[in-house]
Formats: sequence, C-alpha cells, structure tokens
Amino acid sequence: MAVIEVEDKIINIVNNIDKDEFIYEFLKVYDIPNATITKLRKGVNNLSKVSNEVHLKNKLYFKFVNNSVFEAFVEIEKKANDSSSNPRYLMVTDFVTILAKDTKTGESLDIQLQELPFHFDFFLAWNGIEKVDRERENPLDIKAAERFARLFDVLNKEVDSDSDKERHALNLFLMRLLFCLFAEDTAIFSKGQFTNGIKQYTEEDSSDLNEYLAGLFRVLDLRSRDDVKAIYRNFPYVNGQLFAEPHKPIIFSKKARQLIIECGELLDWSKINPDIFGSMIQAVATEDNRSHLGMHYTSVPNIIKVINPLFLDNIKQQFKEIEDSWNEAFQQANLGKKKILDIRNKHLSRLTDLSQRIQNMKFFDPACGSGNFLIITYKELRQLEIEIYVLMNEISGAQMLVYEPIVTLSQFYGIEIDEFASDIAKLSLWIAEHQKNLELKQAVTEAVRPTLPLKAAGDIRCANALEIDWLECCPHEPEDEIYIFGNPPYFGHSLQNSIQKKEIRDIFKGVKGNGYLDYISGWFYKGAQFIKNTKGEMAFVSTNSICQGEQVAVLWPELFSLGINIKFAYTSFKWNNSARKNAAVYVVIIGMSNTELKKEKKIFDDDSSKIVDNINAYLVEGENFIVEDPGYQISKLPSILFGNKPTDGGGLIFSKDEYEDAISLFPELKKYFKSYVGGKDYINGNSRSVLWLAYEDYEKVKNNPIIINRIDLVKKFRLSSDTKSTNKAAEFPYAFKQISPIYKNKLRKTNLISIIIPSTSSSNRLYVPMGTFDKFKTILSNSAYGIYDAPLWLLGILESRMHMVWLGTVGGRLKTDYRYTSLVYNSFPFPDISKRKKNEIRDCMLEILDIREESGKSLGDLYGSPRALKNPKVMDENLLKAHQILDGVVDKIYKQSDFKNDNERLEYLLNSYKTVFMKGEI
Repeated sequence: MAVIEVEDKIINIVNNIDKDEFIYEFLKVYDIPNATITKLRKGVNNLSKVSNEVHLKNKLYFKFVNNSVFEAFVEIEKKANDSSSNPRYLMVTDFVTILAKDTKTGESLDIQLQELPFHFDFFLAWNGIEKVDRERENPLDIKAAERFARLFDVLNKEVDSDSDKERHALNLFLMRLLFCLFAEDTAIFSKGQFTNGIKQYTEEDSSDLNEYLAGLFRVLDLRSRDDVKAIYRNFPYVNGQLFAEPHKPIIFSKKARQLIIECGELLDWSKINPDIFGSMIQAVATEDNRSHLGMHYTSVPNIIKVINPLFLDNIKQQFKEIEDSWNEAFQQANLGKKKILDIRNKHLSRLTDLSQRIQNMKFFDPACGSGNFLIITYKELRQLEIEIYVLMNEISGAQMLVYEPIVTLSQFYGIEIDEFASDIAKLSLWIAEHQKNLELKQAVTEAVRPTLPLKAAGDIRCANALEIDWLECCPHEPEDEIYIFGNPPYFGHSLQNSIQKKEIRDIFKGVKGNGYLDYISGWFYKGAQFIKNTKGEMAFVSTNSICQGEQVAVLWPELFSLGINIKFAYTSFKWNNSARKNAAVYVVIIGMSNTELKKEKKIFDDDSSKIVDNINAYLVEGENFIVEDPGYQISKLPSILFGNKPTDGGGLIFSKDEYEDAISLFPELKKYFKSYVGGKDYINGNSRSVLWLAYEDYEKVKNNPIIINRIDLVKKFRLSSDTKSTNKAAEFPYAFKQISPIYKNKLRKTNLISIIIPSTSSSNRLYVPMGTFDKFKTILSNSAYGIYDAPLWLLGILESRMHMVWLGTVGGRLKTDYRYTSLVYNSFPFPDISKRKKNEIRDCMLEILDIREESGKSLGDLYGSPRALKNPKVMDENLLKAHQILDGVVDKIYKQSDFKNDNERLEYLLNSYKTVFMKGEI
C-alpha cells in the first residue's frame, strides 16, 4: 500500500470516529490479516478479558478509557511486562489524546488524536519496516512524492503530450508549486501563507485559480511592493529566475485545487530531503519509474564514495590539520611558550587560505538528473563551512569577524537532458541552500546568510551532454580546481537505441571497435578531454563492463592518449539506493586526473584500500597494457576451436521427436546422425540431433524423402540470404556452412578428453558449467567452444576460481552474461606444474564430474538459477564444496600463500600475462 493511502485511511478513521471499531479499523490499515482482526473482534485471540482492552499476541496492547490516559498507560505497561506475549506496541486513548510506545525501540508518542495520521510511520513495524529503515527511507519524502503524483496525474490528463509548450507550462508550475510549499513551512514565507491564500482567495471550483497564481507568481518576481494587491503584498521578493516567466494557464479542476491544498496542509515540507525528494519527484513525471517511488535514488554513502577521494577527503584533511595545530598551539601558549596573538593570526590566515581555495572550486555533474550528486556535495561543503566558521570564532576570541560566504550555488554546474529533472535539480539546490542557511544561523549566530533573493546556480543546463560542448556550460581555465563527477547512464552497446549508437560513433570517430562501447564511454572520453592539461579531475560511477573484454582495447588507449591516468578506483561493489526494497547493480567507481599532477593513487576494495604506483584499465595495480589474443594458447596448451555454424534454416537440426520419427521410418539413416549440443543445451540438459554428412554420405542418401525435404529447406534458406557467402554455401546444402577444423580431417582416437565450454553463461553463477563430450558422437554448435584431445587436469583449471576471475575481466559480457571467447583461453597464463599437481587437479575434477552424474540433475539446476545473484546457497552444496577444494588446489599452483580476494587473483594473473608478453613469447 502506498504511504499516502495509509495516511488517508487513518484520516478517514479519525474523521469518522467509531469508538467500538477504532482499533480494528486501525489495525486493518497495516499488514494485519483480516482473519486475525475478525477473530480479535470476536474475542477469540484477544488475550485480555478486560472490557475496553485489546491484547493481540506480539502485536498490540490497547486500552480505551474515559479518564486518565497516563494512569491507564502505566497499568497496561505493567500488564504487558508481566505477560509472556511481549506486544510490540502499547496504546491508550480517550479519543482526545493518544499515548503509545514501541516496546522494541523505546520510542513513544504523546499526541492529539487528530495528529495520528501524521504519525502513521510510528507503527510501520507491523509492515516489517523497522526504525532504521524508516530513518533511512524517510516516509515524509515518499509521502510528499506520492501526494505530488496524485496531483500530477490529475493535471497531466489535460495536457497535450505532443505540445512542448503545454508540457513546459506544467513543469514550470510544478516547480513553482514545490518551492511555495517548501517556503511556507521553512520561514521563507509566513507559515501556511501560500496554501491559505489559495483557500481564501480562490473559488472551490478553481475557476479563478489561474488568475490568482499568475498574479502571485508575478509579484514574487518584483522587488517593489508598490501598487501590489493587498492579497499578495506580504509575499517576499524571490528572484532566481524562478518566477521570471509569466504563468501559462493550466486546466485546474476542483479536485486539482483540493490536492494542492492537501499538499500544503498534510505535509511538513521543512523535513524534506532535497537530494532524495528530487529524484522521487522526477519519477512522478516518468510513468515507467512511478512504481519505484522511494526505491531508486542514490544513497548518500555511495555518493560519498565518489566525492571523498576525488576532493572532499583532501580539504577535510587540510581543515583537520589546522584544527589540530590550533589545539596544540593554544595549549602551548597557555603554558607561556608562545604569544597567543601571533598564534591566532597564523591560524586565522590558514583558515582564510582554505576558505579561498574552497571558494574557487567548481563542481560539475554532466549527467546530473535531479541533482543528487550536486546537492550532497553542496551540503557536505556547507557543513565544512560551518565548522570553519566555528573554529574561526574559537580562534579569534573577542575579535570581530566578517563571515564572507565560502560555498555558493554559483560554483555548481550540471547537464541533464530531461527538462523537468534539470529544473528539479535547481529547485533542490535552493532548498538545500535554505536548510543549510538555517543550520549556519543556529551554529554561528553572527553568520547570517539570507536565502532570498534566490541565487542562480552556476549553470544547470537542459541539454544532451554528449552533443553539447561542456565548456559552454562550465567554462574554466587550466589552473582552475574543478571536479567532474556523477552517475551517467550505462546502456551496453546492445541496449542502445540508434540515436545513442550514433552519438558514441561520432565521439569515437575513426576508433576501431567503437560499436562495442557502452554509452557511458562517451562521458569518460568527454570528461578526459575536458580536464586534459588542466588541474581538473573527474570520477564516474560505471558498470565494470568498461574494464572488461573488448571494450578495454577500444576505450582505454583513447583515454590514456589524452595524458589521463586513474587516480583512484573502487572495484566492483553493489550500488544500492537508500530504500528498503531497492534494486541494485554491481558497479565500479573510477577517478581520473592528468598524469602530470602526480596524484597519490589508491584502490578501494570492500572496506579496505591500498596506495599503489599505478592503476591499469582492469582496475588493479600494474602497468598500463591491454590483454590481446595472440591466436594460440600462450602456455602452449591445446587449441580452442569455435563450434560449428549450420546457417541452415533448421534443415539439418532435428528435435528429439523429429529424430525418433526419422529413424523409425528409415533406420538406415541412424548412422548419419550425431548428438548436437550448444551452450544452453549442455547447461540445461537438452537433447537434439544433427544430420552430419560428408559429400560421399550425401550421395548415398540424397534420394531419401526426409533428406530431400531437409536439403531443400537448407538450400532455399541460404539462397534467400543477403550474404554472398551464405548464397555460396547453397552449393553444399548437406553440410554446415562453417565446420570446425577438427572435423575436416579424420578424427584420431586418443586417451585424452574433449572439453565443451558454453560461449555464454549467467554471470550470476559462481562457475561456468563446463565438461567433457565425445568428439566422435557429438557435434558442438556455434554457441560453444571445444578443446579437443586435452588432459582432464586442464578442465580442472578452467573450472577454477582463478579462471573465472580471468573470464569475468577479459571475456566481457553479452548483456549481463559471461561471454567466453578465444581471447579468454588463449591469453590465460597457465603455470608449469608437476605431474603430481596435475594428478591432484585431475582427481578434484573427477570428483566434480561424479557429483554431477550421481545427482541426475541438469547443470543449470546444480549450478544455480541465472537469478541466483552469486548466492552460494542456490548451488548444490556437495558440488560447491568440491569446487572450493579444487579452487584451493589451483590457487596454490599460482601462489603458495592464500589470495585475499578476486582482485588479488586478477592482479597476479595480469602480471603473469605481462611477464610472458614482455618475454616476447606472445
């Protein structure tokens, strides 16, 4: 149930009070089953037998009284303590006031009954939402967004979706409405001034609402109050261009007017979080995101991961050094060792230098959305500003100080393609500014910073960031301290629309392989160009796909060629939002600066970090180089071969039923069929057959009716193709278009095995299911790779964690799936190992194969659903243990001491690859 539905239901209960039914109706609002409430009403599960008391086990102890609420509360609290039921909530009312207590958190309520709807979140534990979730999620933000969504839906029905003017008028009105609602709850306007004006001066049918709003908005843009109507005269001058454009009439219904009034009367806008609320309001106007209100915004801790190592840690450290130095020097001065005045002036001078440094910084998010990153950055810097002022006060003693603004909105820049989102970003920054102004006044009384008139942000531009010149939006000089950051859109190459693909091709014009690049690559390249030969630095959140597979060889040489290097990196982690039921993806954070700046380089992994000499494109310590496919296995192991490609229109492939029907009619055809297996077939245990004919075989059976029909299908399919090579293949319709070299000569018998590797597998599995097959009886499709005549210990290494780490980095992705290619196998560094170690790995692999066979399940079931999200619990327990034993054995052939994590494994493998490369063996 939506948050405002909960609130509205409680409003209805309070406004239509039925003392006998009150508590049952109240419980219905939350996730208490109807059957439970019915039994409670009948007294079946009411643990209290006292009149006017309701005691529901583990949920509630309630009492209705006509006299002292407090005495009754003390009474039921004692009863609850003596009871084994342990009710979550205690609640007493005389239907004028309510006393309630959460027995788990110790929180209590002492309110008027009419206030109960505004405290609906107090009881959300009944819905499984604990206090920590409520604080993190802030139901007020969600409630405001949901109420706003109701209003938007009513107004949007009357808007011509094809009219840019009408859409713009609605967006502008919503922006102004939000500001006015916030202003009347935060002392920018008088309390309730905007909402009461609508109630008092407009008709209920809203027929004159446009006229009233047009007059009000015009006045809010005027400095003078001469000749202003009395109903507007007490409103302040706002400026900031928010009310400069005349109000365009909107179709307001009676319901729309009422919803506007409810937004003002039922919400406390002073408690809105601008960084979170802005994202929710943006979602209101986007139907696809509507169901995710409160479930999609970026959490503050994740934004801090970007801005801390980029610049915030540095300036905070500078402040802390001044603070510590002052404390130490002041103590020494008190001991008579130094002159106090000199110490004061020295430290005030250092604080002034830091303040000037911060004043000259610029902050730029070229994919700013509704402004989350800019707002959090602004709030963090304003908090530091307050700390600087407080320390200045302490240091100055009795001196009079002039509190010049250190952080202003003019330092903040953004680009956002969506007009409404860019407007919300500006509004949210104004809201954040006012909130911090109030905090500043509370901390340092003399440092008053008026919010009005509004100050313009540096430039929040509504534009396509990949088409606009960033210097137009955020001009800067080479010596400027400017920081670019954000969370640009990802979109793998297969998910981009034609316009997005063209944008990337234009940016990377002439770069071979640019069609494989993720959409976010455009931001990295334009950002690198923007900070080239300057003091500027940048950091973006990205899916780790830009540091994997084919993209590395396409993107990173272009970035490095601009004289840019990686300053810091967070290796893959879960990018959560702040909501209780959040969706998340695995991402990396990459910070970059100019090579000449010689910045300290740091890699963050989980909760730890380490300083390194260089961070390469794979986000591990090491030199800048790209893993390449030499065309053969670098450790001189058997070759990997792509499967066989039929290009037959289904003519040569038989389902299980088709095969059985064919050989029942013509048993003589059986010897010309082989098992046909692709990657998905192998993983899911599916069975197909293929008609596998050499020319001599075809001559023998070409008059068979099934053969005639199937060959005709193949020929027609190939001739209908627009590809010349496929047309040419119609000359031999009895055979696959592309056949693996192993089958072009006579197969020889050996004591070795053949290995099948699916070309794609879900990245949510811990291991890619690989295995063995009979090369005489089975043909691999083009969705699998084969390694023929190989030792079993080789399969063991390929199924190890070491190889999975290499695959995850070098192989890249097909959408989100692992994508196995010859590059992965050929570039993988196998160490020279003894026969004893080979036998040990072989035995581990035999155990894995035995567990698979004995289970009778498909590999897909054994290794977990593609939705497993790398959860070991969904993988067969015995199989997982066997794999972990194998991992330990394989790890030891690379490094005697244990690897701390996968990043250390990858670093070791890359260095091993680089060693072979440097020897000239590739």
